[in-house]
Amino acid sequence: MAHECISVFDIFKIGVGPSSSHTLGPWRAALQFLKELPQPLSNVEHVSILLYGSLAKTGHGHGTDIAVLLGLCGDDPVTFDVNRINEKTEDIRRNKTILLGGSQPVTFDPLEDITFLYEESLPFHPNALTFLVTFQDGEQQAVTYYSIGGGFVVREGEEKGKNTPQLDLPFPIDTARQLLQFCIKTGYSISELVMENEHAWRSEEETRNGILNIWKVMKECTFRGSHTAGELPGGLKVARRAAALNKRLIKGNAYSDYDSWVTAIRQGGNHFAYTLDWVSCFALAVNEENASFGRVVTAPTNGAAGVIPAVLQYFTIFCDGYSEDKIIQFMLTASEIGSIFKKRSTISAAMGGCQAEIGVSSAMAAAALTECLGGSQRQVLMAAEIAMEHHLGLTCDPIGGLVQVPCIERNTMGAIKAITASQLALQSNPELAKVSLDAVVKTMWETALDMNSKYKETSDGGLAVNIPLSLPEC
Repeated sequence: MAHECISVFDIFKIGVGPSSSHTLGPWRAALQFLKELPQPLSNVEHVSILLYGSLAKTGHGHGTDIAVLLGLCGDDPVTFDVNRINEKTEDIRRNKTILLGGSQPVTFDPLEDITFLYEESLPFHPNALTFLVTFQDGEQQAVTYYSIGGGFVVREGEEKGKNTPQLDLPFPIDTARQLLQFCIKTGYSISELVMENEHAWRSEEETRNGILNIWKVMKECTFRGSHTAGELPGGLKVARRAAALNKRLIKGNAYSDYDSWVTAIRQGGNHFAYTLDWVSCFALAVNEENASFGRVVTAPTNGAAGVIPAVLQYFTIFCDGYSEDKIIQFMLTASEIGSIFKKRSTISAAMGGCQAEIGVSSAMAAAALTECLGGSQRQVLMAAEIAMEHHLGLTCDPIGGLVQVPCIERNTMGAIKAITASQLALQSNPELAKVSLDAVVKTMWETALDMNSKYKETSDGGLAVNIPLSLPEC
């Protein structure tokens, strides 16, 4: 069996909210579809899209229809101006025409040409979408893609992981046990080991610069979310809370840039309640931006995008960890833990519930924080295990199919659990631990398989059916 090679930049991707599986994945699938067309765009007569299962049931709330429109236009989710999303999609709806790849006009009515198949699911993965294309010579083609979590996309007929590079890594890792063995053999920390593997893709300088750019986007997202008030889109009438919390914590002072804001936060001290409030504010800020179709980093998903920035902000602000080396160390360590979960279990809520998103992100953050605070390799793995152990069985039941309730608050809980797990691991002897990280990864996957589908991002169970709604008709 070929080893699946996953880079730090596969786990951390710059994109657009609100969902990596339901927004970023379908967007990337549309781009891949355009790239793989057997005929030139100029020969396309008509295109339509079928959304299956989980993608259909929460597609409107997660913006899946918007994502496929922008993808078919050839727009890049990393660079597209998020402030133009409404303008561009409304233009397509009004004119009933789409510019495929940004150049080829084709008649397209989103109400007619995007079909939500609420009661149909395909066997490989609940997040499936099919592109139907008719060419001017009468030839037709149907291509199906699966959005398997974290923005990863697989075309039907390709085995899982085939679309990721198959490289000869110096340290091929699929399990925590293998990771620890390589660390013991080489004397490397986890982050050092990961950096050695990253050399198979690019130079160390390129990796460092890429990670620092990821951190830059996280900082900008946190700052923006902490200073934006109002109501989240989608009809639930959920008020944004990060800005009000931020205003109270900084006593009404205004700061125009991130650095002066952080300096003011540091001056407030680091007592427990103050620190706790800021961690919650950071997490809320990121996921309120995510819910508003803002620019975020999948970490490893959009629904859980606030956990790692919140814990990393905690580390840099309250633990004197603000240095480029420490930030890179944090991100490399976190990415390897996320990679193990993806390979041995899942990071898709449609497959595993919210344990696969918030749980994995909390484990990643706990491990990264532990290494950056001086923990041993065993303590790092222990922290990841503790964090996930206490997310096992967490369901995904978004109200109205929106990544708002309970999703946004769950990021605050995941961040706090990560910090607690790190502290427990740092004060413990991992040699005495009864549960290994690999055991928890296995248990999470078994729990995912046993979990009823109504708790897997379908909005068919849990809070999603017990909270009265008055959402506008789609």
